Amino acid sequence: MGSSFRAFLNSPVGPKTTHFWGPVANWGFVAAGLADMKKPPEMISGNMTAVMCVYSALFMRFAWMVKPRNYLLLACHASNEAVQLCQLSRWAKGNGYLSEKKGEASSK
Repeated sequence: MGSSFRAFLNSPVGPKTTHFWGPVANWGFVAAGLADMKKPPEMISGNMTAVMCVYSALFMRFAWMVKPRNYLLLACHASNEAVQLCQLSRWAKGNGYLSEKKGEASSK
């Protein structure tokens, strides 16, 4: 076993800790969000997507503030934030929240 691998294995954020396995499990949120991109906007829950955005934003801050810094968790939640914001915009467009109203468009 190489010394760099042994150092990673025994590090405070290595695979023997929750600092490693928590983010690995959270990549499932990103994968699920990406898989949902193929679904029609009517299938998206606006409430749940908004909650996922808040959740990922809070955990990005946690990942940055925790000692030792957890870059794997930060990357996971930054990716999930991007996916969920995209889903939220799809939901908003699908429900007419981001389109111009006919009266506003004709008055311009």
